[in-house]
Amino acid sequence: MPRFEHHLFVCTNERAADDPKGSCARRGSAALHQHLKQRCHELGLKGRVRANTAGCLDACACGPVFVVYGAKDPPEGVWYTLTSVAEVDEVIDQHLVGGRVVERLRLRPAKA
Repeated sequence: MPRFEHHLFVCTNERAADDPKGSCARRGSAALHQHLKQRCHELGLKGRVRANTAGCLDACACGPVFVVYGAKDPPEGVWYTLTSVAEVDEVIDQHLVGGRVVERLRLRPAKA
């Protein structure tokens, strides 16, 4: 049995300031990660939700990037682009607590 209902990874990779891809860290991912952890704690989700930082998730131009893995078999892997604490709260409320993916905030695959 999985230890957590949801395991989140927040990219906090930082590239050079002149890198054309940008980076999640330069777009505020560390502060969003801290808010995510604090809000989950306030909601009593400790032990059910784990929020970790991650190195580069290879979606630099779309960041800050978050990935949610759930305890389903196979585990879901929902990628989000979240740029504000309001969006983080929306994912917590709708996805982590409510069980519904927030489609408007999903990271869409690049078109070939």
